[in-house]
Amino acid sequence: MPTDPFVPSNLEDVPRQETNLAPGVHMPAAHSWRADRPGDLEAGQPTGHLLGRPGPNVGYALSLAERFRERLSLSPHESADDALAVIGEVAMKRAALFGRAPVMTDIEIAASLLGYKGEVDPGFVEWRTHAVQGANHEYERRRAIVDAVPDGVLRMPPQVAPLLIEFRAQLRQSVDRDAR
Repeated sequence: MPTDPFVPSNLEDVPRQETNLAPGVHMPAAHSWRADRPGDLEAGQPTGHLLGRPGPNVGYALSLAERFRERLSLSPHESADDALAVIGEVAMKRAALFGRAPVMTDIEIAASLLGYKGEVDPGFVEWRTHAVQGANHEYERRRAIVDAVPDGVLRMPPQVAPLLIEFRAQLRQSVDRDAR
């Protein structure tokens, strides 16, 4: 492989950054960083009600959720757009929890947690129909559902049926309590 003639072959020949200071004067040690610019957040990213969870490229979950549209198991009065909005946001939360961009597995896990893969009791479907109705256009409704999903549930494998049943019962209680 040819080498650029201006690239030194020995480390000793690499130019060094020489400071332009008087002899005997040394550069002071760097100060610690402070959030003092207008856009800096002093305490880091804020957390709380309706704030979501930031992560890398989380919006990609909405594109992935759209690919899941044909596999949704919906009741007659449910909207696919509302379901995909909530599935996408739960997948965003899961991906951000792991510090990565969303993947199709996040969508499938979110759909499974919310019972959109078809293996759910009719009582939960009736509750879900009312809880998710309008979520595509109502941020607060969507966030209430997503915020009610604990991080521990998103970390666990959702294939365990007893865990799903317990989670769905807790989700109903949490969302209903927040709605009051």
